[in-house]
Amino acid sequence: MKPLLTGYIRKIVDGALVQGTDMLPIQHGAYRLKQIRHPNTLLFLKRKLVKWDRLKPFFPIAIITDRIFEVREYENDLTIIHVKNFDKAYWNFINDYRSQINIPIVAVTGTSGKTTTKEMIRHLLSERMTIAHTASTNNSRTAHLHYLLSIDEQTDAAVFETAVGAPGDLTNAAAYLKPNIGIITNIGEHHLNYCKTIEGYIAAKGEIMKALEPNGVLIVNADDERTQTLDLINFKGKLITIGIDANCTFRASQVYYGVKGMYFTLHHKDITECMFVPGLGVHQVYNALCAIAAAHEIGMPLEQISERLKSFETLNKQLQIIDGINGSTIIDDTWSLTTTSLKAAMHVLQAVGHKKRKVAVIGTVTDLGSWGYIIHELAGDIINEVGTDVLITIGKHARIMADRVKEIGKIKEVYAFNSELLAIDLLKRIVDDQTIVLVKGDMYSKALKEVAVQLRKK
Repeated sequence: MKPLLTGYIRKIVDGALVQGTDMLPIQHGAYRLKQIRHPNTLLFLKRKLVKWDRLKPFFPIAIITDRIFEVREYENDLTIIHVKNFDKAYWNFINDYRSQINIPIVAVTGTSGKTTTKEMIRHLLSERMTIAHTASTNNSRTAHLHYLLSIDEQTDAAVFETAVGAPGDLTNAAAYLKPNIGIITNIGEHHLNYCKTIEGYIAAKGEIMKALEPNGVLIVNADDERTQTLDLINFKGKLITIGIDANCTFRASQVYYGVKGMYFTLHHKDITECMFVPGLGVHQVYNALCAIAAAHEIGMPLEQISERLKSFETLNKQLQIIDGINGSTIIDDTWSLTTTSLKAAMHVLQAVGHKKRKVAVIGTVTDLGSWGYIIHELAGDIINEVGTDVLITIGKHARIMADRVKEIGKIKEVYAFNSELLAIDLLKRIVDDQTIVLVKGDMYSKALKEVAVQLRKK
């Protein structure tokens, strides 16, 4: 955070000094008590009751509040600024801080590939720049203030993952970050428990268009069917398209699998560049195209991008190929599970295991609400369409996939288990050096993560 004195902040929020000093340097911000982890923190406080002894290790701090406090015991270490309108004061501070920042800020959203794309952009730019960024997948609403304040005088650019759990999430994130480059990696079926319908989910992703500054840049996947339904007529900024099949601003051709990643030829205007991106799957090429477009827009030459991209390190448990028991090969993809990522993973299973017996172990797709049955049937259709030799599902709702695949009858060996125990026992009996196993679940599925652990070569 750019250091600010409490006196400056007090004027911004139109507050009155109740106790303390206008000369306290502020280096951190919080709006929840548990977010205070350092001295010299500015806390926006709505609560009436505070256990001051718990905050004492972090003194001195400053508090902005519309409550009346008398805390004379800690008067020398506690600055209190009283405001009449708490919400107005909070957003005055946010808007003032953001107005002092004049660097490229990238916001990445999409059903799948957000974290990978964000990490690729960070990797590309960090060779010569200082980058503020989302930590891992921590893209919750409560993190926006922290990420905004992580930008200081040394920051050259920022890239943040902005998730959509419900309508308004992107709008809320944009109120803090005000990105000037936005990316939609793809749009599948997710978070339907809050967005209610597919159309509602698409509209929630489309909020990024309004989130961008008037002269902002929007990067979209032109090959993605749902992204194609977005109404871009009223978008007044710069539109950049990426793709393999379409005629795009950044297009990939001659895509093929390597041992540890994907090779492709990049076409942009009159430039052609050979590219290699670590990580298997055609979806990884789309992630790379988004990252390349963003980095190039910020000013990085394509030749330099090509060289830097080769050293990108893939993320743990994202289509991670490891040695398995009995000489088998395991693809650990227990990071996230949507229909979009499921289709990508199934294609990787086919490509990597084309000469082996293929086993797909699939968990439950979460955050679907009343759409659970329909989306799990769709997942079954995806599995059937791409194909595998053996399907094993784990979980009550995942059984819907198995039932759908059995109904179609194309895949002959189909098993459905409620827990991982019987699945692990079966796998230990059927896998050998001619077997490749995809374990597909999300980071919250203990059952699927346990399957991946048990199948690893010890």
